[in-house]
Amino acid sequence: MSAKHPIIAVTGSSGAGTTTVKNAFEHIFRRENKEPVIIEGDAFHRYDRAGMKVAMAEAHDRGENLSHFGIEANILDKLEELFKCYSETGTGKSRKYLHDDKEAAPYKQEPGTFTPWEDLPANSDLLFYEGLHGGVVNGDINIAQWVDLMVGVVPIVNLEWIQKIHRDTAQRGYSAEAVTDTILRRMPDYVSTITPQFSQTDVNFQRVAVVDTSNPFIARDIPTPDESLTVIRFRDPSRVDFPYYLSMLHDSWMSRPNTIVVPGGKMGLALEIILAPLIHELIEGKKS
Repeated sequence: MSAKHPIIAVTGSSGAGTTTVKNAFEHIFRRENKEPVIIEGDAFHRYDRAGMKVAMAEAHDRGENLSHFGIEANILDKLEELFKCYSETGTGKSRKYLHDDKEAAPYKQEPGTFTPWEDLPANSDLLFYEGLHGGVVNGDINIAQWVDLMVGVVPIVNLEWIQKIHRDTAQRGYSAEAVTDTILRRMPDYVSTITPQFSQTDVNFQRVAVVDTSNPFIARDIPTPDESLTVIRFRDPSRVDFPYYLSMLHDSWMSRPNTIVVPGGKMGLALEIILAPLIHELIEGKKS
């Protein structure tokens, strides 16, 4: 960790809603007039799109699973190296993964490929990571030790699957069957690599649907925010002003000494109310 060069990591699996949290952080950064370096976790996949298909086929032939959730399909030593370097010096190297034609066009590359490794912009105020592995501790890899503020985004698993199925079929053109196969293939890595990170997070935001999600594979729509609750768990409740949060977030309540529950429609407001002072604290620490 570094007071001079703080690192914020938002971690959660595909379809979990980390982008919503990323948007809330961007609003806070704008208000604080701070310039972050933004790092996307996909940049640290080991294979490009074509290479991943080949690697998955080879793993299947060996009777093994390979998924983007797991250690083997990523270069997490490089991610830890970046966090360590930025924490100590405010510098480092990263790249981008180009998801689609729109992202690829400025680089004159094919979608599904990586841009070259480049130095991070100089004189940034902090590093902001959003992706799958911001809190991994596994063997020789300890990414969590370099993070100053770690935020988990963890819908209940059936809701997470519904969000992923709808996103990948509507926006990425996959069939429901193909998305289901991906979910099943990723499950061992989800259990071994993704979920342990949420023991490392400072704050977890978990959306819980209050409608029936018992069979996510036939759900016709995604539960709306008003059809859900957001469960927010703090690792260190001694530093949390719960009476303030309860007064600012109407109809919220405490379910445990370290947990507050808010209506799903207020998740965006809750994100900004809770995260803004944490970011301000990091920035003040950087100044001092």
